[in-house]
Amino acid sequence: MRAKGLPVEQLDLPPEATHGTFVAPTIIELHSIADLTREVFGPVLHVIRYRRADLDQLIDAVNATDYGLTFGLHTRLDDTIEHVTRRIKAGNLYINRNVIGAIVGVQPFGGRGLSGTGPKAGGPLYLKRLVQGAPNQPGGTGIDPALADLADWLEAQGEDRLATQARALGARSKLGWEVDLPGPVGERNVYALHPRGTILLRPATRHGLFHHIAAALATGNAIAIDADEHLRPVLAELPATVRQRVRDTREPVSAMLVEGNDAEILRNAQAIADRSGPIVPIHVLPPADPNFALDWLLEEVSTSINTTAAGGNASLMALV
Repeated sequence: MRAKGLPVEQLDLPPEATHGTFVAPTIIELHSIADLTREVFGPVLHVIRYRRADLDQLIDAVNATDYGLTFGLHTRLDDTIEHVTRRIKAGNLYINRNVIGAIVGVQPFGGRGLSGTGPKAGGPLYLKRLVQGAPNQPGGTGIDPALADLADWLEAQGEDRLATQARALGARSKLGWEVDLPGPVGERNVYALHPRGTILLRPATRHGLFHHIAAALATGNAIAIDADEHLRPVLAELPATVRQRVRDTREPVSAMLVEGNDAEILRNAQAIADRSGPIVPIHVLPPADPNFALDWLLEEVSTSINTTAAGGNASLMALV
């Protein structure tokens, strides 16, 4: 960073740290977050100055790093909290408090992108993988409009079975589910399920193609479709709301759905491993599977808010 001409302030190491590998407390001012090419674990603080009008550009730059473990925000403006937490891509969000010390059962912990590939430690999706017959969580906030349009279009094509299957996936999706978790007085802890991002689809059959699309839309995701030649003509006929969710297959993806035999699954696994960027989960979705775990296509987000830093705490005042 010094070689780049960036300001670096660093304390001297004490004599007892002469032998060994130690990093002194350091502050570095960056021109942009692009100056960082990897995560730095240690007592190093990187600082970027920005103008209020450039906040969205800064959020985009942060998201573009693909790292998303924790994110902290300090502000007394509710509009800023709502705007930033809606756009930032991180697993654990901390508002007006420190960004460490996640408590099991209060702030399930885990990141996204290059900072995590699976369910949160201590979260409901993690626990469901350790037991049989786990209880169902409440449903989400309703069927995605693009999925509803897809189901109607399939019905108009005489594909009643596929239309029913698509609506059933939408009804089972937990997208938008949000719950307040117990925590200390003066703090609000919210657990929510968000879309993962873009799901790469590699179906082998026409039935599989629509099943994959429906699963991705049911969880609010965008789709990148890498289908065989015989399946591609139908893509241009899909409803406009569905086509709007289609992304280029060369763009970063968050998960992959595949269909086929063991050899095809291994081939697809190798193909996704050869891509640059984060490690993404691969899920096999057979066309006739009515019980696919849609939770795998959702992202868990924990938000912890220090409510006492926003001018008062209604819970404390009610105790008087």
